[in-house]
Amino acid sequence: MVEWEKVKVGDIGKVITGKTPKTSNSEYYGGNIPFLTPSDDMSVKYVRKTNKYITEIGRLSIKNATLPANAICVSCIGSDLGKVVITTQKTVTNQQINSIVVDTDKFDIDFVYYSMLELGKILNFHSKTSTAVPIVNKSSFSQYEIDCPKLNTQKKIGAILSSIDNKIEENNQINKNLEEQAQSIFANEFLSLDTLPEGWKQASLIDIADYLNGLAMQKYRPTADESGIPVLKIKELRQGCCDDNSELCSPSIKSDYIIHDGDVIFSWSGSLLVDFWCGGTCGLNQHLFKVTSNIYDKWFYYSWTNYYLQKFAAIAADMATTMGHIKREELAKSRVLIPSNSDYERIGGLLAPLYNLVISNRIENSKLATIRDTLLPKLMSGEVDVSNLDL
Repeated sequence: MVEWEKVKVGDIGKVITGKTPKTSNSEYYGGNIPFLTPSDDMSVKYVRKTNKYITEIGRLSIKNATLPANAICVSCIGSDLGKVVITTQKTVTNQQINSIVVDTDKFDIDFVYYSMLELGKILNFHSKTSTAVPIVNKSSFSQYEIDCPKLNTQKKIGAILSSIDNKIEENNQINKNLEEQAQSIFANEFLSLDTLPEGWKQASLIDIADYLNGLAMQKYRPTADESGIPVLKIKELRQGCCDDNSELCSPSIKSDYIIHDGDVIFSWSGSLLVDFWCGGTCGLNQHLFKVTSNIYDKWFYYSWTNYYLQKFAAIAADMATTMGHIKREELAKSRVLIPSNSDYERIGGLLAPLYNLVISNRIENSKLATIRDTLLPKLMSGEVDVSNLDL
């Protein structure tokens, strides 16, 4: 690689290890400063919200731990080791995250972010081969090296990969707006009625859809002569895709248990979630329902299942077990309204196009992510030469 050199992470900018304000002091929490931990969504490029926020008093209680916008945060402990995000505002992280405040006179922020993604793969691999809880402290993290070209080339590489991620984020924002519109229409059509309109009737969730529980996939591993397909578990549903760490199952399982793009999946145990799966073909694991119907359309049974999700979550949380779950009897207790044929068609004409576009955008995002992930190691190693590109 002409004009590329090895650079230590510690030379890219200032490395900061996070700190946690005392949890016993209530004055430190509940403010508007994001407090980032590995339990937050670190599958995105930019962190725009966190599960916890701290106050200005909380921030000042920990010295030298405040990050500016555009700091690059890398999870450095446990199973989440190697995940990377960029801050969008003044942020504090816990001690499980090492962050880089990039020296922008010498390094491009986007290039460093994508370099950390590649480094993150190495860190995560190491975590899988360790018997102890894997951890990368500040001094070790600072000693890792990346391959780095001149700043102009960095900017080109960063721009190419960022253009893909920007489109993914744009689609995500469009989908957020579409889903809000759909929920508003659903509430207006079904939840604001004083009396049951003529031709409408009441039923339950199990009357309008079939809820197929997945298989214990450890019993259905690929044979020696089979190429396995990924197993869809709660983790994959939450992140919206399968990955290199996903388990594999035999493609010869009964076709009912094979999941395709656009299928409605309901996680009924542990982390309750209902969503459209758009992460490619996979096998349905136990603790997940595949929701289908031979009578009603996807928009209808998805909307009603999603409507009851908050109630189901409350029921699961009240269970005196380590993993709350929903029983089928709760589905039978959940009342739904079935419109007259004419109203069903009218409402479906409003909701179906919105959800179809959500699914289409997610499938496009999956393809874009594949392109990005294919380009990433080639660009970051110099295998693909960008020196002649005019960006």
